Amino acid sequence: MKSVFRDYIDGIHAMLPLLPGAVPFGMIAGAVAAEAGFGPAAGIGQSVIIYAGTAQLAATQLVAEAAPALVVVLTGLVVNLRFAMYSASLAPHFIGLSFRRRALLAYLMTDQSYALTILRHGADETVTAITKARFYLGGAIAMWVVWLGATATGFMLGSRIPPSWSLDFFVPLSFLALLVPGIRDRATAIAAITGAIVAVAASGLVFNLGLFAGAACGIAAGYIVEARRGKKDDIR
Repeated sequence: MKSVFRDYIDGIHAMLPLLPGAVPFGMIAGAVAAEAGFGPAAGIGQSVIIYAGTAQLAATQLVAEAAPALVVVLTGLVVNLRFAMYSASLAPHFIGLSFRRRALLAYLMTDQSYALTILRHGADETVTAITKARFYLGGAIAMWVVWLGATATGFMLGSRIPPSWSLDFFVPLSFLALLVPGIRDRATAIAAITGAIVAVAASGLVFNLGLFAGAACGIAAGYIVEARRGKKDDIR
């Protein structure tokens, strides 16, 4: 029994350094919902139903601008396409788990929970699927609780959050905390640099497609470097 709780606790401990970055992000999402005229059920409830920070912000702004429902839904799907890649990457690690448990893992998926699980257990084939799931759930549930609390706080404060706090500055910092530990060799470093440059250069594209362009170019650059290194090793 102790080992079971240990897996959950390890997940929580791994997530702890990333939780502070989610607080200002969540408060922004809640404040934007309040400013858009959402009621408490919609403003706070979207964090339970959608549970996707960037998609929530985009959807809220579109609703406030009276955009068609189809546009709102499609925008949310486009923004969250990266989770399809995350799911495909994690699926082999959770083979054998019940559909109900896998559905819970999917619902709680965030950039943080995905990255921590891959960094912790991605290359370790000796760890069982249930152990990985417990680790994942420990961190993911902690993030979910913090996110709900932050969005509820932001919603209640609404426009009273002064711009001078610059809460949006903490959002990229939380992602940098995930990125840096994952840069372990030349391929991942070039992938990160390429992705960042392309994403900034293409930031003006509609539907946040600059992010996808950066991700695609970063992955391609990393793959090319890795492939060339493999060929050199074969020649040797």
